Amino acid sequence: MIQARDFVEAARARGFEWYAGVPCSYLTPFINYVLQDPSLHYVSMANEGDAVAFIAGIALAGGQNGPSGRTAREPTGLTARRGIAMMQNSGLGNAVSPLTSLTWTFRLPQLLIVTWRGQPGVPDEPQHALMGPITPSMLDLMEVRWELFPTQEAQIGPALERAVAYMDATGRPYALVMQKGSVASYPLRPGADAIRTRSDRRAAAAEPYRLAPGERVSRQQALREVIAQTPAASTAVLASTGFCGRELYAIEDRPNQLYMVGSMGCVIPLALGLALARPDLRVVALDGDGAALMRMGAFATVGAYGPPNLYHLLLDNGAHDSTGGQATVSPNVSFANVAAACGYAASLETDDLGKISEWLHAPPLDGARFARLLTRPGSPADLPRPSITPVDVKTRLMQHFGSLTGAP
Repeated sequence: MIQARDFVEAARARGFEWYAGVPCSYLTPFINYVLQDPSLHYVSMANEGDAVAFIAGIALAGGQNGPSGRTAREPTGLTARRGIAMMQNSGLGNAVSPLTSLTWTFRLPQLLIVTWRGQPGVPDEPQHALMGPITPSMLDLMEVRWELFPTQEAQIGPALERAVAYMDATGRPYALVMQKGSVASYPLRPGADAIRTRSDRRAAAAEPYRLAPGERVSRQQALREVIAQTPAASTAVLASTGFCGRELYAIEDRPNQLYMVGSMGCVIPLALGLALARPDLRVVALDGDGAALMRMGAFATVGAYGPPNLYHLLLDNGAHDSTGGQATVSPNVSFANVAAACGYAASLETDDLGKISEWLHAPPLDGARFARLLTRPGSPADLPRPSITPVDVKTRLMQHFGSLTGAP
């Protein structure tokens, strides 16, 4: 059995300052320790997949100048900014999509701590009876290299060195599978886990728009406006999977843009990680109604942790355009009211592209801002797919913002 301090401090010495996840009793000592150290960061996520996407955003932010977390615009001398996603092994099911189509595809490395509930031979609750035995094979199938979590202090450093070496060489995640009783308990000071709320400065509820689809602008028109209002030198634009990213690429392929493939619904936690780790940048996340519906828990996370430099723009055409135009249930949802209720600092719902231009130019507030633009379905014929690979688009973005540290 080890002490939480021994692992966390050894991890800090290797650049791990960001933690995100969903609690498990095995993980409680780590969470309690990190929460009580103001120089470390723990973000409580709505689900395990969001945690993986968030830490991927930390990796996308690139290097830093030492433990302060302040970023630099030049890559020379930077040390890697690293993060840890923590989850119970039952949460691997929630994390399969970002582990296989985000971190693997874009080579955004992170350390995973996966607790081994239901380990064969160890009595546990019935809900772990299947996941326990298949946990190692699940990690193997996802090509996530793993080893058992260290249970002795002398094992911590070597385990972290193996993880870091693998992450740096491959750009892939590395997992430590934690068995029961691996870490001694660590008390939590009363009030130390309080999450800052914005109940006194939530956005006003938005009135829903119900215009006919033909009266709305196209997604392409909206993306052209986004490009016009997001200077490449200071703004990172992350586009959701599907036609959103493909249309953005077709209009203008800029080095400050990232086109998500797969990982549906993960653009917001990815953008949150980048925005928190790079406060010097404005981060615009382009979401879709189908993607937003898939992971609405991310709204609550952004409402609690979202920084002023995060802009969440939902382009809502009421359809899954890239799979044939099947309708979504978004006409029944006021996303702006959801965002306001979750604690976003500003919330807008409109069909007026001019208001989106104003929204993008609005002065910073105490938190992230949200806007839903109602658009009409449909995309241009023969829409191209990006010719640049996901790894190359990630590398180009990191180089553009001076945050590449030599990782793949």
